[in-house]
Amino acid sequence: MAGIWPYLAILALIALLFLWERRSPEAVTRFEENALALLLATITLVSFVQVIARYGFNTGWSGALEFTRILFAWIILFGMSYGLKTGLHLGVDAAIRAFPKPLFRFAALFGAGATLLYALILLNADWLRIFGADSSGGAVFYWQRFFQIGIGLDDLRYPEWMQETFGLQERVQRWIAYLILPIGLALLGFRALQAIVDIATGKRELIIAGHEAEDLVAENKDILKD
Repeated sequence: MAGIWPYLAILALIALLFLWERRSPEAVTRFEENALALLLATITLVSFVQVIARYGFNTGWSGALEFTRILFAWIILFGMSYGLKTGLHLGVDAAIRAFPKPLFRFAALFGAGATLLYALILLNADWLRIFGADSSGGAVFYWQRFFQIGIGLDDLRYPEWMQETFGLQERVQRWIAYLILPIGLALLGFRALQAIVDIATGKRELIIAGHEAEDLVAENKDILKD
């Protein structure tokens, strides 16, 4: 039972997100955008302060580099599901655009299905043994192992007052930083599944923004005339 609770937590998170999005889709989008903006702003602020402290006062925060590196990973892993949801991922669709409409939809569904498969494999590859593959582990197993071991990060430490007040260990636990691994991949799989449904029902063409450049040219074609 101890190994099942991370999966139950992920399913609960996806169910809550699904219900929240059905009730207020704009609120979910704003939350995702604000979260990404906050992560990016924090990276910028910490990097700026670190440069001033180092070159202006010959000091600095020893955990700044590790902290910003973790936040950058959070932006990537959290942002990939948002990019899939909003169609921001770039791709080449010149070949499939020449396909007949039924074949084009099949190719679009294949792309969304491949993305879902990618997310499921990275979450946990144990299920591939059903097909005879010698595979195991995944993001959930990786995170759970660090949660059980409880080892800390290299440079990121709790402030002394937090250590004394709450009895925390000196270094921030590694599982806290790696929590985005199962969450990010679960959200990617969820958005890929949504894309499959939208493509199948005709609400969406592709999971990529293949014609982004053409759309920009079309929108601004009259600017040069002015």
